[in-house]
Amino acid sequence: MYPIRFENIYFEKIWGGRDFEDFRDNLPEGEIGETWDVSCHENGTGVVANGELKGKTFLEIIDDLGHDLVGTKVSTEKFPLLVKLINSKEKLSVQVHPGDEYAKAHENSLGKTESWYVVDAKPGAKLIVGTKNCDKATFAKAIEEGKSEDYLNIIEVKKGDFFLINSGLVHAICEGLVIAEIQQNSDITYRVYDYGRPREIHVEKSLDVIDFDLEAINLSNNEVQEFNGFKKVEFCDSEYFGVEKFDIATEWKDESNKEKFFILTCVEGAGVIGGENFSEEIKKGDSFLIPANLGKYTVKGKIEVLKSYPN
Repeated sequence: MYPIRFENIYFEKIWGGRDFEDFRDNLPEGEIGETWDVSCHENGTGVVANGELKGKTFLEIIDDLGHDLVGTKVSTEKFPLLVKLINSKEKLSVQVHPGDEYAKAHENSLGKTESWYVVDAKPGAKLIVGTKNCDKATFAKAIEEGKSEDYLNIIEVKKGDFFLINSGLVHAICEGLVIAEIQQNSDITYRVYDYGRPREIHVEKSLDVIDFDLEAINLSNNEVQEFNGFKKVEFCDSEYFGVEKFDIATEWKDESNKEKFFILTCVEGAGVIGGENFSEEIKKGDSFLIPANLGKYTVKGKIEVLKSYPN
């Protein structure tokens, strides 16, 4: 067993750009908005890019390796997480995601709680996280009158910021950002407002699921723990996943967990993931799946990585 990297799955979007070219050399033509990098979803299933499993699909390696890959407490029927990068040259739609119960009843799908780490931000870049000064009736009227922007919580962000976006929280990524998104394995989105673009709007379903009491807190201000050779910040430990960040100056030693897989996503720098029988180079923009029975491994280099895992 070894750290597994998948081929990047690129999606052109009307709000996409070319910023992935800063750290990728395989970008297709067009305005690329998303790259799904650890994905086992019907809208995009990864193919292994390295090692002896190269060429196999994510579904095939789950079938072959089962709980040795995903962990004894993780279902082999539905991989629980999806890791992607987003590049916004223009604003994304103002949107909301349903929780599990609503999504199952209306979409036959999992709900979607997600998290955002700001990989790169142009000066003045902004996010929309939550609503302000309104309830359901006020916001419904504002949508009808084209004034919903008056009630959106818009904040300026910088590289390194992190937000947990629970289902029910209105949100949007604005221009000039590269975001690492770690989320439930779902692709259900309800658009509240789309700046006049000719795409479907889901006002009724959005109003069903918006939680006007939810707020998003910048979790990058959480306590930094200092160790020999690296620093660690625990960003979130939600119902669906946990995310930690490791800022490595020399090396960080870790060990896999037989109960669950890990995903390592490099957000700055470059290094090597090494172990007894493997050595994999990792650089900015790369994500690796750490199998549950991998054992001990070390990340060496001057590198920043997100470590995510299912709960």
